[in-house]
Amino acid sequence: MTKYHFVGIKGTGMSALAQVLHEMNHEVQGSDYEKSFFTEDALRAKGIPFFPFNPDNIQSDQVIIQGNAFGDDHPEIIRARELGLTIYRYYDFLGHLADEYRSVAITGSHGKTSTTGLLSHVFQGILPTAYLIGDGTGAGAEDAKAFVFEACEYKRHFLHYRPDYAIMTNIDFDHSDYFTGLEDVISAFQEMAMQVKRAIVACGDDENLQNIQANVPVLYYGFGQDNDFRSENVESTTNGTTFDVYLRDDFYGNFQIPGYGKHHVLNALAVIAICQYEGLDKEEVASRLASFGGVKRRFSESTLGSQTLIDDYAHHPKEISATIESARKKYPGREVVAIFQPHTYTRLKSFMDDFAASLREADATYLCEIFGSAREQEGSVRIEDLQEKIPGAEILSREGVDILSKHEGAVLLFMGAGDIQTYQRQYEQLSKA
Repeated sequence: MTKYHFVGIKGTGMSALAQVLHEMNHEVQGSDYEKSFFTEDALRAKGIPFFPFNPDNIQSDQVIIQGNAFGDDHPEIIRARELGLTIYRYYDFLGHLADEYRSVAITGSHGKTSTTGLLSHVFQGILPTAYLIGDGTGAGAEDAKAFVFEACEYKRHFLHYRPDYAIMTNIDFDHSDYFTGLEDVISAFQEMAMQVKRAIVACGDDENLQNIQANVPVLYYGFGQDNDFRSENVESTTNGTTFDVYLRDDFYGNFQIPGYGKHHVLNALAVIAICQYEGLDKEEVASRLASFGGVKRRFSESTLGSQTLIDDYAHHPKEISATIESARKKYPGREVVAIFQPHTYTRLKSFMDDFAASLREADATYLCEIFGSAREQEGSVRIEDLQEKIPGAEILSREGVDILSKHEGAVLLFMGAGDIQTYQRQYEQLSKA
């Protein structure tokens, strides 16, 4: 048993990794800011202690895992160095851990968290599996044969991994505070592809993935006729979505998933392809797909009177469009209201017109003040700049959230990667008062 201390344990990846090691019977603790974060619930539920930052948290018998958001000048890291402790960056440690198992890395500009959650759910019902999901969820198993984990492209962190398999959902320009443009993003994914050891499962409908080069087989999935795994006869039902899968020209099977929208079908196709390549029983895979309950902050639903409230991590224009599409397919005929909080100044500035176009797909739009990432300074862009591009859009304050009550019977989409949940909680509290 090893004693681990996590510097920044409330981060989504860090929290998940802490849970993995805890369930592998290691002693785990961590530290972070005192500000509340949604990952705390899982840590508490599993009895993993965490404390405010303090150099005294660091003891001589610990291995230190350093969160990506914290530099070498952090007081706890300085203390760890003074004690001569072993220090791993999060992504370095994750790479070493993945090497011990039959590993599947899920990456892509969009959809990687949902796909990681779906594959983890399917795998663990069929074979012993450890997994790490970017929503702050992780699980370990002492007898694990497989390790499923989310691999983020930001700052090329995924180049620290050499997985057996990789799922690549798409390539798009994002993280404009780091990547110089689409070609830079493509080059990062291309470099990652060359590190995969067994096979790559890639979305063939994404033109940026169609020419990916690798030293291993590349299996394509999607709706297009040229894909190795393709979906046809997609139908929305009261219980989700059904679709047929063809393996090249042969009918492979009919599957059902609880989600709505093409992006959910694509995620399922990726999982089906990996499972078929690994020789897992098709009927077991179908059963697990149908029982998937989703991941945190991805179309998480609740009811408030006549309204349906949905919390979603969507923070890129394509993700916003996908969330609106899901709402329309699941709740046809109902008003769809978008409540959106931009996460970073740089992303909003880079994709201003795309954000406006995606939000115009809703029936009504409310905009919250820009959250502002810890990794950037306040920029020259304002939330009013986005408002001007969306007819009828209103600026929403936490104190004024009660205006949402006028949308009786509507589906309210609270979207963003910052603290958009505080707006939803404020609305719920006011409505119940």
